[in-house]
Amino acid sequence: MTGKTLGISTIAWLTITQLAASGMGGYLAGRLRHRWASVHADEVYFRDTAHGFLAWSVATLVTASMLTAAVGSIVSGGAKAGGAIIGGTSVGAMAAAPTAASSASAAGTSDNYFVDSLFRSTGSPQGSAATGAPAGGPAPTDEVARIFAHAAGSDALGADDTRYVGQLVSERTGLNQQDAEKRVTDAYARMQAKAAEAKATADKARKAAAAASLWGFIALLVGAFIASVLGVVGGRHRDRF
Repeated sequence: MTGKTLGISTIAWLTITQLAASGMGGYLAGRLRHRWASVHADEVYFRDTAHGFLAWSVATLVTASMLTAAVGSIVSGGAKAGGAIIGGTSVGAMAAAPTAASSASAAGTSDNYFVDSLFRSTGSPQGSAATGAPAGGPAPTDEVARIFAHAAGSDALGADDTRYVGQLVSERTGLNQQDAEKRVTDAYARMQAKAAEAKATADKARKAAAAASLWGFIALLVGAFIASVLGVVGGRHRDRF
């Protein structure tokens, strides 16, 4: 079963249960209401309608108050999970990398997977061709994270930034400059693709939530109408029997 089919079936089920519960509540409110003597027929009609509507209102209020805590917990948990996923993959989360990674920099590590992947050694370090210094040492992941975050604003990593980050990768891993720059551009492209995927998932969830809210509101309005009408029906049956 696809997500769309599941969503439609869920909305249909909630609508049916809302109508059934509202109709039953409105009918019972009108049927069991005590009719006042010497009251005009229009007043009886109005009071039966009002009692059906009030039955729907009280039931909706009680249900909403009971579900508020549960729904809030679910939404909060989903937001935290989504934030954790996006925080590990999106470029926007790396804007906060200097602060978030300050404690990790002491160990020479970063929480960002894509930045970390740049500095993976491919074998025995060969040393830097420019300085002759041995490859290895603490990786400048915080600086690279800031460069990537800045490049995210233009959706492209500039040539100067690519060259500079490639030099850092080359010094760390022993790769030649060309291979290091290719690793940089590939890692940035993968990160952008992952961020786009996370954004698309968030957009789908947002649209689904909006559609569910709209249909839920429509179901509530129809429930109020059904409760009011069946309140009148219940009042007529009360007077008849």
